[in-house]
Amino acid sequence: MTGPLSRLPTLTGTRSARASSWDTTGGNDDRWTIAPGATAVLAEIDQPGVVRHIWMTIACRETHHLRKIVLRVFWDGEQTPSIEAPIGDFFGIGHAQTHNFVSLPLQMSPEDGKGFNCWFPMPFERARFEVRNECAEEDLLLYFYIDYEVADVSPRDARFHAQFRRENPTDGISDEGMTNDEFQLGGENPDGAGNYVVLEAQGEGHYVGCNLNIHNLRKTGLNNFNWYGEGDDMIFVDGEAFPPSLHGTGTEDYFNTAWCPTQVHHAPYHGLTMPGEQNWWGKVSMYRFHIEDPVRFQKSIRVTIEHGHANHRSDDYSSTAYWYQAEPHAPFPPLPAVEDRLPRPDEPTP
Repeated sequence: MTGPLSRLPTLTGTRSARASSWDTTGGNDDRWTIAPGATAVLAEIDQPGVVRHIWMTIACRETHHLRKIVLRVFWDGEQTPSIEAPIGDFFGIGHAQTHNFVSLPLQMSPEDGKGFNCWFPMPFERARFEVRNECAEEDLLLYFYIDYEVADVSPRDARFHAQFRRENPTDGISDEGMTNDEFQLGGENPDGAGNYVVLEAQGEGHYVGCNLNIHNLRKTGLNNFNWYGEGDDMIFVDGEAFPPSLHGTGTEDYFNTAWCPTQVHHAPYHGLTMPGEQNWWGKVSMYRFHIEDPVRFQKSIRVTIEHGHANHRSDDYSSTAYWYQAEPHAPFPPLPAVEDRLPRPDEPTP
């Protein structure tokens, strides 16, 4: 038998367990309250197993709290996290926003996308889950389930990783003295050196996808084509030189859409959850998961994408990358400070 339900009849000899925010007094206050500046340890598991599902929902009155609350996960007693991302970005959408969407590994569910779900399997010998509230004034009310299976772990079971990055704005060029077509479509990128970096990792593993968030900052008016997505994806495996073995043809192509999309779409492996406004102005969010086609590497990987063709555009880019690898992992770049994670304010369509 094959397919996602094919193994349901099989007995495994394991057992299931859960860490959650349930009210241990027997009351109905099934949430944890995390004060500003405080870190809560949601789970500390000292036996081998596999996380099978994570559900969370939060209440916080502070603006942009989804970028101020950070999820960190440590495997096997390591001192540096293997998962480190603002909580909204980890669950699939940036810009400190939620919207209902459905993919295979991640979902934001009603009401208004505030039910967060993750089904990435996460093997471990030991595990520690933390949430830090970096809001300035407001408490975080956190409800959560971390469902896991107590089971032996194979030496070849890689550890799950997730990492947030931001470049605000990207290092583009001025369009002064250029026609719109010259700026949007002209020029050459001979080496990929200036691309936006989604992920750099060392060791053996496989990249399984990302979400990418763009705030289109170029003010052209409505009569000039202001498409943000002419940038090619370029994935360099095991230190290879340019051109990489995996070289794409455009941003919307990497995210499995086409022809400068303007419509919300979400599917098991790809989606456009925030398509932007008129003429692609404002905030965009999209995802691509390599579930059937993981990008394998033996020594290293560098996942990049141009910010506009030939890196001409200066937009606000942020992303969360997801991958599995053998430990130890290279230390992550420092997570941007709170003020450097906050989304830009919305502006009227120029």
